[in-house]
Amino acid sequence: MAPSSAYSFLSHLECSRTGERYDADVLQGVSAEGAPLLARYDLDRVRETVTREDIAARAPTLWRYHEVLPVRGEDHVVTLGEGMTPLLPMPAYGRRAGIERLLMKDEGLVPTGTFKARGAAVGVSRAAELGVKGVAMPTNGNAGAAWALYAARAGMESLIAMPEDAPRITMAECQVAGAELYRVDGLIGDAGKLVNAATRERAGYQEVSTLKEPYRLEGKKTMGYEIAEQLGWRMPDVILYPTGGGVGIIGIHKALREMLELGWVDGELPRLVAVQATGCAPIVEAFENGARESTPFPGARTVAFGITVPKALGDFLVLDAVYATGGTAIAVTDEDLLKAQAELAALEGAFICPEGAACFAALGPLRESGHITAGDEVVVLNTGTGVKYPETVRVDAPLLAKDGQIPGRG
Repeated sequence: MAPSSAYSFLSHLECSRTGERYDADVLQGVSAEGAPLLARYDLDRVRETVTREDIAARAPTLWRYHEVLPVRGEDHVVTLGEGMTPLLPMPAYGRRAGIERLLMKDEGLVPTGTFKARGAAVGVSRAAELGVKGVAMPTNGNAGAAWALYAARAGMESLIAMPEDAPRITMAECQVAGAELYRVDGLIGDAGKLVNAATRERAGYQEVSTLKEPYRLEGKKTMGYEIAEQLGWRMPDVILYPTGGGVGIIGIHKALREMLELGWVDGELPRLVAVQATGCAPIVEAFENGARESTPFPGARTVAFGITVPKALGDFLVLDAVYATGGTAIAVTDEDLLKAQAELAALEGAFICPEGAACFAALGPLRESGHITAGDEVVVLNTGTGVKYPETVRVDAPLLAKDGQIPGRG
């Protein structure tokens, strides 16, 4: 247990399937059941120690919620200023979609340009605190870039493996951070097998694949805390989240439940919507079948590379979050998500990633089905900046001679 003057009130880790308790101050991976471990806190002590007003007076980073984060000592925090991203009204797109109160949580503004910085900040900080020498992971791109850069910030080594067709910019980020980088002829699962084998042979390395360590999730959950705080400590009606490995939607659900127990929010939880692409939609298929877990999605491929996860380790936790909140799961085509990406930029001046655009593409069908009503307050998570995906936009501007003229408009 943490001391009485704790920076964190981390209590223990818990198997997400059986509820078995694990020591949080020993380096852990998954449970004996092969399931993700969830961090648990002494929320009674948190309630007695900190108020919402205390939090409001703190620096605008995710570490303002440090009592419900796993890092024991402030001196072990590894940060690049991540967190407190804006919650922006999207009125023009909302009018087009028939939604009066549409908001976007813009994660494209955090360090490394994607929400992956949240998980990397907390995961690297806790790994360093527990004496880890190096972190290793398979990635579709952005997570590897974030963990490589935060590992460099912490003075740790990193080993990153990603599919050959992952975005080149993320490979460049890993390389410039000094990571040991490998490209794999295959999908993220193939990269995962290589990383797993490598970490078994390297002393002091921790495998930090999605949900194979407990603390990336804790960084991601801060999006839920921020949404509530930015709305005046209340919850919206609906939250849409682009879902691959599912850490974000699991984390937001965890945060909302923690805040309810703390008494920081009240009322019904938002309906959580898992958004996928039709080219990789295992969660959607499972939801439509009423299943509690997904089956591997064959031939997975989508331009929204970050959500190309054929079978997520935490799929049952994603589905639990959707079912428990009266939410849903929906898939959109690459054509529709790229159209939404362009429309949002033209209407609102926001150039977002294709994964975030998938959520905007889903608004129309959700509105038509009645899952979202005109009066609902809807929050869409944009998980990264569009500039990291230059290949999603074709530039076809005319080339003019240097002594030419721009055509007039008659």
